Amino acid sequence: MEMKTSATKSLQNACSLFSQDLDALPEEAFTESFGPATRTVADIVYEVNMVNDHIGMAMRGEEQPKWPDGWVKAPADFQTKDEVVNGFKQSSEQILNLVAPFTDEDIDVVLKENDGERTRADRCRFMALHIWYHSGQLNFIQTLLGDDAWHWK
Repeated sequence: MEMKTSATKSLQNACSLFSQDLDALPEEAFTESFGPATRTVADIVYEVNMVNDHIGMAMRGEEQPKWPDGWVKAPADFQTKDEVVNGFKQSSEQILNLVAPFTDEDIDVVLKENDGERTRADRCRFMALHIWYHSGQLNFIQTLLGDDAWHWK
């Protein structure tokens, strides 16, 4: 499989399944906190979007802002299921539209980021891994709410 296809297909799959996980969660899950150190679904998705947007900036050759200290928390206007689902949809569409036209040469371009150098392929794989990691958190929250069904199609 071509490098581009492998890297971008993994990202596509991760975005699709994460979106399905979000759709399966009830409204109350988006702001539910399960303890003083836990983050909500809204917080998790807000961070995923920030990471995708941050990496997208590097892929476009834009300067990345400094990453905030501590755990990322969602703002007050990013708390409802509709806001969170739509926010992820926009973020994932933006990053997928950015990488879709990349050729094998484009995907091999080395990016200079605040914390080092990586290829675009590396960054696609990282975003996929990051989304999968947080998908596991969404699945755990789903089970804490009593839903042990499989929601991926």
